[in-house]
Amino acid sequence: MSTYLLIHGAFHGGWCWQRVTPLLEAAGHTVQAPSLVGLGDRAELLTPEVGLDTHVQDLVELIVSDDLTDIILVGHSYAGIVVTAVADAVADRIAELVYIDTFVPRDGEAVADIMPGMVEAFVAAAAATGEGWRVPPQTTPMGDGGLYGVTDEPDLSWVASMQTAQSLRTFQQPMRLRNPDELAKIPVTHVHCSEGGEDFKQMRAAGLPRTFPPADFPAERIYVLPTGHDCMITMPRELAGHLLELAAARVES
Repeated sequence: MSTYLLIHGAFHGGWCWQRVTPLLEAAGHTVQAPSLVGLGDRAELLTPEVGLDTHVQDLVELIVSDDLTDIILVGHSYAGIVVTAVADAVADRIAELVYIDTFVPRDGEAVADIMPGMVEAFVAAAAATGEGWRVPPQTTPMGDGGLYGVTDEPDLSWVASMQTAQSLRTFQQPMRLRNPDELAKIPVTHVHCSEGGEDFKQMRAAGLPRTFPPADFPAERIYVLPTGHDCMITMPRELAGHLLELAAARVES
């Protein structure tokens, strides 16, 4: 059996995986879906000093202290940069690396380098209402009337109510790889969310000029879900099915 470590995106928390976790556990796998430091149920830990390195080190300590191995490491959105750095740090414990609707960062990059327009907006929001460092989450519908591609009630109100602020430092601190050769050996899969409304898709395309999955990535390692960005909320059964296929393929091989 495999161990799934599910890492949420910006302004979210471990709560967003609650529809996926039981489906993976029902198949006999171990699942952990922690909230990153300063987010979700750990919001009280948020300080100006919380950065990307804080999130990475916290997860590495969790993996080592719980002696987790054969990990299918899953990162959604902002967590694309987090899981890349975690896998670099403990490559021997990672069996698969899964990017859900997100970018693959390069050594030395921060989120601000990949999504400059969006992070500039975060800087302005933090200056206006967050003492210069606390980025407030988007809680009112945007684009086609949804949040992160979630448009239907009661999910829309739930997502809006559960979000928490995030430190600006998490978006500005660069990722530094120490074991790129070992990282490159880990199998990678992308889950691409193809929908979410035209306004949302246009906004995402403008804010993230680098394509994801990468244009040259093997098609057989890409799963496409016809839903918005928060697929763990809008299509949990389908997402869980794809994740379970990865574990099954490892057993067969």
